[in-house]
Formats: sequence, structure tokens, C-alpha cells
Amino acid sequence: MKNFWLKLKRPIHALAPMAGYTDSAFRQICKSFGAEVVYSEMASATALVYSPKKTLEILEFNKIESPYIVQLFGSKPEHFTKAVKLVIEKIKPDGIDINFGCPVKKVAKQNAGAVLMNNLKLVREIIKSVIDSMDLPVSIKTRSKVGQIDILKFLDYIKDLDIKAIMIHGRTLTQGFSGPVDWEIIRKAKDYFNGIILANGGIYSYDDAVKALDKTQAHGLGIARGALGRPWIFKAIRTGQSIEISRRPIFKVALKHAELSEKLKGEQGIIEMRKHLCWYVQGLPGARKLRQQLVKVRNLEEIKEILKFDEKEKPST
Repeated sequence: MKNFWLKLKRPIHALAPMAGYTDSAFRQICKSFGAEVVYSEMASATALVYSPKKTLEILEFNKIESPYIVQLFGSKPEHFTKAVKLVIEKIKPDGIDINFGCPVKKVAKQNAGAVLMNNLKLVREIIKSVIDSMDLPVSIKTRSKVGQIDILKFLDYIKDLDIKAIMIHGRTLTQGFSGPVDWEIIRKAKDYFNGIILANGGIYSYDDAVKALDKTQAHGLGIARGALGRPWIFKAIRTGQSIEISRRPIFKVALKHAELSEKLKGEQGIIEMRKHLCWYVQGLPGARKLRQQLVKVRNLEEIKEILKFDEKEKPST
């Protein structure tokens, strides 16, 4: 089995999967700032079985993104079996990840994502169906607790399966994306799992990263919302720098991101960039006015016109 995880320098800094955000353009930008591993947007195994074209297009990637992991969600083992074979044939990623951590109600209604942690028998069947379908490394994404099942009980039930890595969001399903992160339970997970453990949740700065690694003793970090509008967080964490930089370099990165998005998706790429652009200007003076303009952009020229900056401003060091 091609287990790239063992070849990565630790701590590992991964761009965690985010539906609607971690497309190829954003993954490439994060890679340029030092993300060692990047995940696809969450893709439906069922959609890949019945209507694969659009989903396969979403999963396409550039080789410079490697190691690149495709993340799938669903609730039927037989769908995972077919989806995995199709993804490997058409996309050729470096690994497959199974989502047991998404708290979104739309996903939960499909009996998928985080709610699956309550059904250990089905979880086991899904993981086994993926492992048996390929020779690439299998990883999973989970939460600290869902209902009465915490990550320790979860891992104890599947400890004999050949899972190479796990990303644990240190919040419960009930918490969603806010509230305190349980770093301690992630640390305890090392007693139940022999593979790579990535700590996830609430990492927005170098200090957050240091704290998470210290308290969990994990092999690395999965960074999600902390990278939105701040993809340089990967460089900042690795070098010990502040995440805060000035308007000029922020706008340069935003424009580079927009240009790449347009190159890959045309006008649709610019429309999808609107949400990213709003993240880029968050916290800047005049951010509200900028957001009101950026949510309407349709081409690069409009973005360049809005993101004007003082040419005399010195770039941050």
C-alpha cells in the first residue's frame, strides 16, 4: 500500500476539507504557503454512483497539489465501493478519506457525516468497503463526540481496520463549529489508534497551533476555517510569524487566487470567489463596504477595481 503519510515531515499541516471552499484553486494557494496535505471538497458517494459527471469535475486536481485526498460522504457501503473505484480510475488521488464529522443538517438527513458515529456497525461496514476496494491509504474525519459515542469508543470499535490517518475535530456534534475544543480527548485517542492523528478545530494562529500540538501530542494539524481568507496561516505556523499582514499583500494573494479560479472555471470561478474575497477583507478598515461590492463581482477587472491599495505602502516583512 502506498502510504504517503509516513513520508511527511512532522508536524503535518493539512488543509482540512470544507464543502464549497477547498476547490483546486484554493488548494493550490494553500500549497504555495506550505500546506503539506490537501483535501477535496466533501463529495457524495451516492452522487458518484448515479450522476458522476459533475462530482468528478469538482474532484479534479493538479499534480502540484499532491498529496491530495478525496473525501467522500454517504451511508451505503455499496455506494462507497463503486464511488471509490470510479474516483481512483478517473481522478487518481493519493488517498481516500471518509467523512464521519460533518454536522450540517442537510448531510445528517442523509444519515451521513457526523451522525454516523452513532451507528458503529454501519461505520465499520463503510470503512471496510473502502479498504477492500483499493490499495491507497484510507483516512477518516470524525468529531470528539456524537450522542453517547465519543472518539475513544469509536476508535476502539474499529481499531483492527487498516486506517492510516484520522483527523479529529475536537468539538462535539452539538457544538458544531463553535465553543471550547477538547484537546485532551484527542491526546487520549493515541492510546486507541496507531496511525497518524491530526488535531482539528479552532486553529487560527501560530499560538493556536502550538497550543493544539502541545495539548494533543498529535502528529499534525488539520486547518479549516483558519485558512479562509488567510491561506498564509500555513507559513505563519511553520515560521512562528503573526497571521496578521497588511492590505497590500492580502490583496495580492486574493488577486492571485481569483486569477487561478478564473483560469480553472471561467466566470463561474469568479462567482465562486465572492465568498473567498469576503474572507480576505475581513477585519480590514472598510471591510463592510468592500464586502458589499465583492459579492457582486463577475470578472477580474471588477475585482482589481475594488481591491485598490496604496502603491506607496510597504509590503509587510
